[in-house]
Amino acid sequence: MPRILLAYSRPARFVQLDRDILRERFAVEEWEQPGRLANPLRLVPAVRRADLVFGWFASWHTFLPVTLAWLLGKPSLLVVGGFDVAALPEIGYGYQQGGPQRWLSRWVMARATLLVVNSEFSRREVEANVGLRGKQVRVVYHGVPDELGELDGGEREPGALTVSAVARLSLERKGLRPFVETGALLPEMPFVLVGEWQDDAIEELRRRAAPNVSFRGWLSREALDDELRRAAVYVQASRHEGFGLAVAEAMLAGCIPVVTAVGALPEVVGEAGVRIEGAEPEQIAAGIRRALELGEGARRQARERILRHFPLERRRDALLELVDALLARA
Repeated sequence: MPRILLAYSRPARFVQLDRDILRERFAVEEWEQPGRLANPLRLVPAVRRADLVFGWFASWHTFLPVTLAWLLGKPSLLVVGGFDVAALPEIGYGYQQGGPQRWLSRWVMARATLLVVNSEFSRREVEANVGLRGKQVRVVYHGVPDELGELDGGEREPGALTVSAVARLSLERKGLRPFVETGALLPEMPFVLVGEWQDDAIEELRRRAAPNVSFRGWLSREALDDELRRAAVYVQASRHEGFGLAVAEAMLAGCIPVVTAVGALPEVVGEAGVRIEGAEPEQIAAGIRRALELGEGARRQARERILRHFPLERRRDALLELVDALLARA
């Protein structure tokens, strides 16, 4: 059985889904590196044992695994399309703004055998910001497992939910600040923010929050699913999204999405939701009101869009085909 070294900085939901796909056919060894420094005494043997390196994002945690694979003549597949290819100086987001992180990310992407992105938006962003001439970039959309099943058909109480790790960088990038501030404009309904508190950003959000805004922190998968089943509207007021897996999961659960028309969010939502032109509280509030007027049919439309366009099986088949092809050429 071929061996794959899976390199990532943290075991995010999308990493876990890809890991489970790879385990169906390959022996997967995991390399989790949350910081900049790697232990070469552990990493070098791991790369030597592997037949292929599979990495998530071009950053410090994939720098050595991909470089070593390149030096050893082994194939590597690198999934990119987030902070590694973005350049948004207005919010201080993205490695492609400049400096050593831009050099590092471009080095890693240039030496990967194949780049995979999760949306057409990310493919265009790689071309515009990274500029790797002749580099093969494949679009493989995220696949969303249907773990909640059919909708119960009952009406949901008006309310808005968003899910994101709570950190300084997320206040604008994920639209957490304007989401929380929108609560004061719609005091008759609950606003819920779910996500791990990673730094002192939670204190700023609490200072800005009206009494109808609640902060749940990290939740288990079961508890998060319960929140998704209850929520009428899911808000993603992001400034950048390479896909928006949380939005897709919420739509699958029957939440009506209200999203900014940025990044890959229009690709994910399509016509099954409400797009807003900006992330100001007044715009978010207007979007939530429009979503609540759409009714139960919009919930079914949101769910059907994800089932039709982003099934887990489609990503599974595409990733396994790409890995098989790389191994066959090695």
